[in-house]
Amino acid sequence: MLSIPTIAIIIVVLYFLSAIKILAEYERGVIFRLGRVLPTPKGPGIILVFSPIDRMVRVSLRVETLEVPPQDVVTRDNVTVKVNAVIYFRVIDPIKAVIEVANFLYATSQLAQTTLRSVLGEVELDELLSQREKLNLRLQSVLDQHTGPWGVKVAMVEVKQVDLPDQMIRAIARQAEAERERRAKIIHAEGEYAAAERLAMAAELIQRQPAAIQLRYLQTLVEIGQEKNTTVVFPIPVDIFSGIRDLIDRAGSGGLQRGA
Repeated sequence: MLSIPTIAIIIVVLYFLSAIKILAEYERGVIFRLGRVLPTPKGPGIILVFSPIDRMVRVSLRVETLEVPPQDVVTRDNVTVKVNAVIYFRVIDPIKAVIEVANFLYATSQLAQTTLRSVLGEVELDELLSQREKLNLRLQSVLDQHTGPWGVKVAMVEVKQVDLPDQMIRAIARQAEAERERRAKIIHAEGEYAAAERLAMAAELIQRQPAAIQLRYLQTLVEIGQEKNTTVVFPIPVDIFSGIRDLIDRAGSGGLQRGA
């Protein structure tokens, strides 16, 4: 039968064994001694927690991933969309994460939902669709400002998906089609303008050098001859028509004078 000193030694040994705690590299232990928090968190490695005097709260320092469920957002131009996002954050001050907020995971989740609705409700739909990176930085800044007193650092915020109503999808498709048609018409008009400029320059050059029109006639005959067809082309200068018109005018004026 064991003696009382032996039993006391066994109890003390078991107590010390139960006081040994092992914390991983990514964990820290916030120790409350008689209800008061110690100024420095413990870990990693082996630490001693003497219950019931001490109470330890484990806090992970790894990056946490929080998916914000789809939120109904009304943009500034009165378009209702569903938006969800992903938030990456980590604890940088374990003591604040324990004593400043009851549950920092739940609090960060609720804050992310309200911030997502408020920030995206201040922008228009086009900005929401085209300036996603700018909005991500703005959401991160707002969340980090509010979670900083909790010892939580928001590392990144990504707007994951934007669900649009079917009517709005069709309207955006029509807008994109109209934009493409507008660009096509502008490009066509610019091409016509450039061609008109070149033709005007060519006409001015031919006017200074009348022999150029004859060379152009010959070049046209060469191009037609390369096609190996039976078409016969007789180039007639335009000046002939003007000469014929002058003769007709003169003949008409002479007949009128004799009749008078």
